[in-house]
Amino acid sequence: MRVLVAMSGGVDSSVVAGLLKSQGHEVIGVTMKLWEGPNGEMPETGCCTASDSEDARKVAAKLDIPYYVLDYTESFSEKVVDNFIDMYAQGLTPNPCVECNRSVKFDHFMKQAKKLNCDKVATGHYAKIIKNNENYELHKADYLEKDQSYVLHMLNSATLENVIFPLGTISKPEVRQIAADLGLKTAFKKDSQDICFVGKKNYRDFVDKRIDISTSGEIVDNNGQSMGRHEGVHEFTVGQRKGIPGGQGAPKYVTKIDVQNKKVYVGNRKELLTSVFYLEDTSFVNTVETEKLSIQTRYNSENLPCEIEILENNKLKVTLLEPTLGVAPGQFGVLYIGTKLIGGGRITANLNEKLSV
Repeated sequence: MRVLVAMSGGVDSSVVAGLLKSQGHEVIGVTMKLWEGPNGEMPETGCCTASDSEDARKVAAKLDIPYYVLDYTESFSEKVVDNFIDMYAQGLTPNPCVECNRSVKFDHFMKQAKKLNCDKVATGHYAKIIKNNENYELHKADYLEKDQSYVLHMLNSATLENVIFPLGTISKPEVRQIAADLGLKTAFKKDSQDICFVGKKNYRDFVDKRIDISTSGEIVDNNGQSMGRHEGVHEFTVGQRKGIPGGQGAPKYVTKIDVQNKKVYVGNRKELLTSVFYLEDTSFVNTVETEKLSIQTRYNSENLPCEIEILENNKLKVTLLEPTLGVAPGQFGVLYIGTKLIGGGRITANLNEKLSV
């Protein structure tokens, strides 16, 4: 089988290429250039850096597989970076990694695989694909502490048929040991935690330099009483505690962002409780299932039992069986039945309902 492997320069994708090669498959490695420096070069900080690309090239050379760097910077800038800025300008909380998978990576990756006559594509994501009759299901990884199914919720059965996730049953220590056994230089390379186009910089500074949304406004409590001033709504997200004026007794949290009036509302922890919210731009792996559902409202957050109602215009109403804290408009809500991922969508702001407290 001929497999196109997305190689980021990290240990996970390196091991994927090594495992598939050792299993006798014909492997082709590809690094996607998504973000570039001021002179068109790959960035030096974050993920997807010049050094990451060089690490991927060295791994490909060690494994004796073909290797290419493909330039998708224009698509990434338009669909991920611009979206990131626009969402903060609207007082929302974006997830650029989900947006990248949803709008850029897999679309381009699948098209490139066809051009190279590859049978499958593979990535270093920790998730599992299970064939059930004629359908392909997406499941959480066996080692839940590394599970990444949340960021892949947009993949449907037809796409999963052409994808391999070799790390779905392997723990991170095992992955590093495999890399060491294969003699790969990425074996003990530290995982990147940065947003690739922001790097180690403050995301607020990144946004501030690219759009004029820094006009100051008021920080107010949920009764409209002024508590202080802020320099821009993009500096806040729902559930945030940092950056709120002190001296208020109990800790205060951002509960709502009013972009039009440039107001940031804050309240106590109980005022963050949410029992009902909505998803838009929803997609499903297979058919919609509604029994014994749970939802994850952020990457690596706990699964919360819920019920859903299917609405018009590709929207869902989600009702939690118990209220939770800090559901942030702009993030993604992802539905599961046990380990099986059902689908998901973006948490909306305008339909959000808060519990009375």
